[in-house]
Amino acid sequence: MKSLTALAAVLMATTTLSASAETMRWARSGDALTLDPHAQNEGPTHTVRHQMYEPLIIRDVTGAFEAALATDWAPKDGDPNVWVFNLREGVKFHDGADFNAEDVVFSFERAKQPNSDMKELIGSITEVRATGDYQVEIVTDGPNPILPSNLTNLFMMDKGWSEANNTVNVQDFEGGEITYATTNANGTGPYVLTSREPDVKTVMTRNEDYWGRDQFPLEVSEIVYTPIQNAATRVAALLSGEIDFLQDMPVQDLEQVNAADGMVVKKAPQNRVIFFGMNQGADDIEADNIDGKNPLADVRVRQAMSKAINRDAIQQIVMRGQSEPAGMIAPPFVNGWTAEMDAESSTDIEAAKALMADAGYADGFSIRLDCPNDRYVNDEGICQAAVGMMAQIGITVNLDAKPKAQHFPLITDGKTDFYMLGWGVPTYDSEYIFNFLTHTRGSDIGTWNGTGFSNADLDAKIKSLASNTDLAARDADIAAIWRVVQDEQLYIPIHHQVLNWGMADKMGIEVDPEDQPKVKYFTLK
Repeated sequence: MKSLTALAAVLMATTTLSASAETMRWARSGDALTLDPHAQNEGPTHTVRHQMYEPLIIRDVTGAFEAALATDWAPKDGDPNVWVFNLREGVKFHDGADFNAEDVVFSFERAKQPNSDMKELIGSITEVRATGDYQVEIVTDGPNPILPSNLTNLFMMDKGWSEANNTVNVQDFEGGEITYATTNANGTGPYVLTSREPDVKTVMTRNEDYWGRDQFPLEVSEIVYTPIQNAATRVAALLSGEIDFLQDMPVQDLEQVNAADGMVVKKAPQNRVIFFGMNQGADDIEADNIDGKNPLADVRVRQAMSKAINRDAIQQIVMRGQSEPAGMIAPPFVNGWTAEMDAESSTDIEAAKALMADAGYADGFSIRLDCPNDRYVNDEGICQAAVGMMAQIGITVNLDAKPKAQHFPLITDGKTDFYMLGWGVPTYDSEYIFNFLTHTRGSDIGTWNGTGFSNADLDAKIKSLASNTDLAARDADIAAIWRVVQDEQLYIPIHHQVLNWGMADKMGIEVDPEDQPKVKYFTLK
């Protein structure tokens, strides 16, 4: 934890916004996990990389597609298994190399590697081929009408730079590998990496040769990004003027900041759900005190745990009203969400106790809850509240909260039995959720499914979503998959997160429901 004095020393190393209206100091609770474009599919990590790297397509603040390195895209005439992407000409990487189709082919091939955390998004792709210097064809295993939705966070790399710096292979993040791409960047984006001190400070300067220099405001000439884990320290830094933009405002300080001279808080619903996962697939688990069996394998126990959670209390007390109780792990933005399913989770302690007794656990059990403390809004506070709620039905929860860099590998490596996770859906479609969180865990799909749930029939139905062009039939399949997810209580939904961005009132920013501010759009009043 940094003291405010130590933080000030870091931040004062460069000019303040008041001294130079083009420098923006930006803070949030956690840092990017890595700069490798394909190693981690994680929101804050994507957000930092979006300033330096670019995908073929991005989304604007309304969620609509916007051309980035591709100028247009469409299925190929006469062949529904092929998408044609025309690329932007005259684009250069930060080192001066030309961007072309060869780099796109390389980037997709790299993103399909085993260590890539992006491979689920492009699992339907069988080939990417250059059909000209500035055109590529993407071939899919059957028609894929939603392919463009999967590409908005898939960053393009320079093949030559990657080869010269031994970064052709994706970083093995879970294995602790450090590569040149971990702390260095060479993208086509609006900002160039100047310096990178993980968990301390990242500095980026405006790319004066950016292809969109005349299309976007690009009024910020320098970004100083500083992770500040402690909530009080973050707010103090904002109020003192040491930072100008605080991405994840602590909910307990919203009124104070909004009332301060020269400050404003902007809010919007976020495309993200917070929930708990449970390892139901193991015969026995390590994190409990029950020998020889796994209480989480019984759906009645999972249902009881969900009924023990008082989502309204979390909303009112922990989140100070800045959340919406959830009954499914899809946000309202997403195709497949329904109000009926989102209302299915309710608090009922007596019913929960009865379910525990029916399952043979009337006396309860103990279990460890793994929780991040620097990723989601009040993440540790939510977990602390859950500890007391679970105690009401006889479950003793031992909370283990740690930074996200240590927490997330527990899930992807299968080393946690009860854990918190949040999930945003950049594709705005349920397939994204199912691919990562519901499909049987494999090397290239289901990689965040820490529940151990496996259903071959459901897997086949999930896979078919990528190629089903009958949208009514596809939506029916999505509804059927959700019914299984709900009935099996694969997860315990907590709430839909609400975004609050605190900032100096000089900042011209619209809140992005993806929680991915792109500084090239910012203005300085």
